[in-house]
Amino acid sequence: MKKIIETDKAPKALGPYSQGVVKDNFCFVSMELGIDPQTNKLNNSSIETETKQALLNVENILKKAGFAVGDIVKVTLYIRDLSLFAKINDEYAKFFKEDAPARALVVQAAMPLDANVAVDAVAVKDGISTEEIDYVNR
Repeated sequence: MKKIIETDKAPKALGPYSQGVVKDNFCFVSMELGIDPQTNKLNNSSIETETKQALLNVENILKKAGFAVGDIVKVTLYIRDLSLFAKINDEYAKFFKEDAPARALVVQAAMPLDANVAVDAVAVKDGISTEEIDYVNR
């Protein structure tokens, strides 16, 4: 059985998808933009701010699901402009201080809301199953 993860500490989905899904000991976080969940607007005053917000959204979805940043095993990083990669990578390195997960980089021409960066993630926890997680009280 899978569990759908929704939190008001990350922006609502922009389409027919879930913020996150937990199945067994995996948590799959959908592509997150740098949208501030309080204002529901893209937080793009700088590429650093936009990147940090996108990563924070991923973290908040994971927390709601009972996972942590340290449980992330795979990230896909989507960027529009390769010339911004160094600044994005610096923020990414601050977020993953040690034991960084595997990562793929996708450079694409356009993203929703004209975003410059987006992040999705897969996290894994050892020794738990979907039925053992209390989603209501998170």
